[in-house]
Amino acid sequence: MAKVVTLGEIMLRLSTCGYDRFVQAESFDAVYGGGEANVSVSLANYGHDSYFVTKLPAHEIGQCAVNSLRRFGVHTDYIARGGDRIGIYYLETGASMRPSKVIYDRAHSAISEALPQDFDFEEIFRDATWFHWTGITPALGKSAQQVLEQALICAKKHNVTVSVDLNYRKKLWTPQQAQECMTRLMKYVDVCIGNEEDAEKCLGFKPGNTDVTQGSLELGGYEQIFTEMQKKFGFKYVVTSLRESYSASDNGWSALAYDGKEFYRSRKYDIRIVDRVGGGDSFSAGFIHGLLKYGDFKEALEFAVAASALKHTIRGDFNLVSEREVETLKNGDASGRVQR
Repeated sequence: MAKVVTLGEIMLRLSTCGYDRFVQAESFDAVYGGGEANVSVSLANYGHDSYFVTKLPAHEIGQCAVNSLRRFGVHTDYIARGGDRIGIYYLETGASMRPSKVIYDRAHSAISEALPQDFDFEEIFRDATWFHWTGITPALGKSAQQVLEQALICAKKHNVTVSVDLNYRKKLWTPQQAQECMTRLMKYVDVCIGNEEDAEKCLGFKPGNTDVTQGSLELGGYEQIFTEMQKKFGFKYVVTSLRESYSASDNGWSALAYDGKEFYRSRKYDIRIVDRVGGGDSFSAGFIHGLLKYGDFKEALEFAVAASALKHTIRGDFNLVSEREVETLKNGDASGRVQR
């Protein structure tokens, strides 16, 4: 299998129990997760040599984050140690018409203050096949942007395929800040992944009359901006998940991809949500694995959608499914019957 590298922030996630609100909480469930770390775990589960790059404090909580990755087979050789704190986010899980809520406590985290010299990118990208990052990392600040750009330069020097999940986070930066930074970094990207908000806020492309809050999708709008994005930035693939939000508990889930010649929409799943955090990351990991395994973007898209549909049924950030489980769903068995 391939050597795949991701770079970003892993955080301590503190979740209210069940569907409790923050004001009801007397204790929190603690797990670890973050965009690129979530992708690394999925790719390790699919059998790849998956390496996660970040910076974490040398204290015990930093070590807990490292251990959470090692538990699922992610290589942590390139994690720098230092800094004062690990980022935290608090999660209140929504239900029915009440949305989930996230509160960040991540300012001055170790990775946000890391410097390029904290990492040996020549060693990191030696023999690597793929590099994945998200728009969350440059949103952490100037230092993180410098680290990321050095990583991208080195990845392209080593002929590594680069993918990005645009992942706009309005609590971290403004659309103007995002577009100024992200537009500059797109020259390094081969595969661009992002939903309708990401495309608009990060790159300035709006997909027609789509309104996910009303559960409506206007695919012609996506096809228009995919064509424009591919023409402007030269992406090999432009990909988006298509979430139809009927409520916080029930969504329609499919995807659309463009290879510069053909648009392809995947099968659609109607999903009952246990935990939607990490759903987009599981989609990105599924598409990466699908391209590496099948070499066909349509098969890759079907794998990605099936993988991410399953993630919505699993508590926590990580998509703890095997390749076989994803293939079973991808091939049409969505019965949910007990496996004996």
